[in-house]
Amino acid sequence: MERKEYSAGAVKFSFWFMEFKTVIKLLTEGKTLTDIKEINQQENLFGAPTALRSGQIYSTVSARIKSLDDSFYPVFMDGDLATQKMFNLVATMAHDTLFFDFVYEVIREKMIIGSNEFANSDISIFFSDKQLQDKKVAKWTDATLNRLGRSYKTMLFESGMTDKGKMVRKIYKPILDPVMEQWLVNYNMKIMVEALTGVR
Repeated sequence: MERKEYSAGAVKFSFWFMEFKTVIKLLTEGKTLTDIKEINQQENLFGAPTALRSGQIYSTVSARIKSLDDSFYPVFMDGDLATQKMFNLVATMAHDTLFFDFVYEVIREKMIIGSNEFANSDISIFFSDKQLQDKKVAKWTDATLNRLGRSYKTMLFESGMTDKGKMVRKIYKPILDPVMEQWLVNYNMKIMVEALTGVR
């Protein structure tokens, strides 16, 4: 998995599962990403409130999809809803290295030690550590970090990995579909299996 420079872009992003699914369905029907971009510009494919937002959704969702090998399309389409949401989560983590690190360093560690919940304080500690490690993150404001934390919580909730508690959230360890798990291993993404299932 390619590690990218840390980004606070997730303050503007959502989980966008239905949008992710729509694009993959069109890809499996033979459309290209360029075709889908044009369809979106003409028809507002995602029902976004503005053309700007519609373009932002397309560019984010397509970037997430491109972060995985396109051989995942049939595995995604054949999977159940939980598997499809896990694929969206994996693509989101592959596209956003800071979000991946949060899942790997906070959520995975909680599952490993058997504490299947995380608190707002865990998010604060994570960002404090990153500000010490990374000059770019060190410059981000508290407001940006708070919005990032909220975004991460929303994405984990919408993927089915947590509940929606206010101060403390329960972690639901997913049972990965064996076909999906094998695909991740085959494409050098075993680290995603570890992040999602809490193994060393």
